[in-house]
Amino acid sequence: MNFFEELKWRGLINDVTSSEVEDVINNQKITFYIGTDPTADSLHIGHYSSLLMAKRLEQHGHHPIMLVGGATGFIGDPKATGERNMLTKEVLKHNFDALHGQISKLWGFEMVNNLDWTKDLSVIDFLRDYGKFFNVNYMLNKETVKKRLDSGISYTEFSYMILQSLDFLTLYQTKNCVMQIGGQDQWGNITSGLELIRKKCGADVKCYGLTMPLITKADGTKFGKSESGTVWLDPNKTSPFELYQFLFNTEDAKVIEYLKKLTFLSVEEIETLQVSLETEPHKRLAQKALAQEVVRDLHGQEELDSALKITDALFKGQLQDLDEKQRREAIKNMDTITCESGLNLVDFLVTTKIASSKREAREWVNGNSIAINGIKVKDVNYIVSLDKSYVDNYLIVRRGKKNNYCIELK
Repeated sequence: MNFFEELKWRGLINDVTSSEVEDVINNQKITFYIGTDPTADSLHIGHYSSLLMAKRLEQHGHHPIMLVGGATGFIGDPKATGERNMLTKEVLKHNFDALHGQISKLWGFEMVNNLDWTKDLSVIDFLRDYGKFFNVNYMLNKETVKKRLDSGISYTEFSYMILQSLDFLTLYQTKNCVMQIGGQDQWGNITSGLELIRKKCGADVKCYGLTMPLITKADGTKFGKSESGTVWLDPNKTSPFELYQFLFNTEDAKVIEYLKKLTFLSVEEIETLQVSLETEPHKRLAQKALAQEVVRDLHGQEELDSALKITDALFKGQLQDLDEKQRREAIKNMDTITCESGLNLVDFLVTTKIASSKREAREWVNGNSIAINGIKVKDVNYIVSLDKSYVDNYLIVRRGKKNNYCIELK
């Protein structure tokens, strides 16, 4: 298959504005851009396929530009569910700087800020030079705007389409950028940008748009900042171990899709993993490959090795080999049970409900089935005190082969 066909096989093509796009991507060397607004100080896993799309195209000879919307971030791309909260200048500046540093470090793409060409634009010039080219009826027919007509939409968010169109026009005029790529929810903004370019620069201008399907969870909801449990690309917000665990726990129904969209594994490698998923799903080889590839690509081999070490230690109950940082990671997202310090082991197990009764507690201990911080404890009179803590005032109790409990001692 050719390059464009592989992108389709990976599920990265939702729609294109012209039948010429396939030839352009396969056989030409163009400049294209992808944009994001600084509404948070880190990108998240929902952005990741777009960034990898940019890298895939770059490896094929195209030139990516990443636009971080210092201007459009003030406005907010309309959501179907209602008005966005307005962010302060200070927050937007902090977020912009963070995203600029993150993208530069991870991918090294050329970056631009649309505040540079809008900050000195007067209201009169905006309306005369750009607003004049937008038909309100045309704007009202855009999908997101239509969804907001019943509940209402402010003129501020309604004007977002014009600002994003101005981005495309400016990058075409100053950097010969001839394609915009975005999520499928950006179709209206992308086509509006193409219309503005043609009206301002001539109907024969060759510019294009391409949208990608949004990455969704098994229940159909998308990954995003507004969703609970956001998975960030910043390791200080979502650690490599947390990212590994999140991806390793991907549902069977979604893991092949994620392998196609979120990794550089070859067609052959992914097809082999698909066979494994179908014939021996209990081995979770596809999930392991997904987690390892993404963590390694984002955070490097050393952080992947650490994530694997923590995972293996928790699975096997061999917790003593972890350093302090890894120990903190191991307990970070575990459900915590609070218990007073100084109880004997039997009372401790009952108080924390690890055992349902003193009799059951003794059976667990005498059966060599209780480990504290990775060490088997066989003495029913063992005192569980703060000096036994695993890290800070926490300890990990393992019952049997699979049940781990994080206990905070008071």
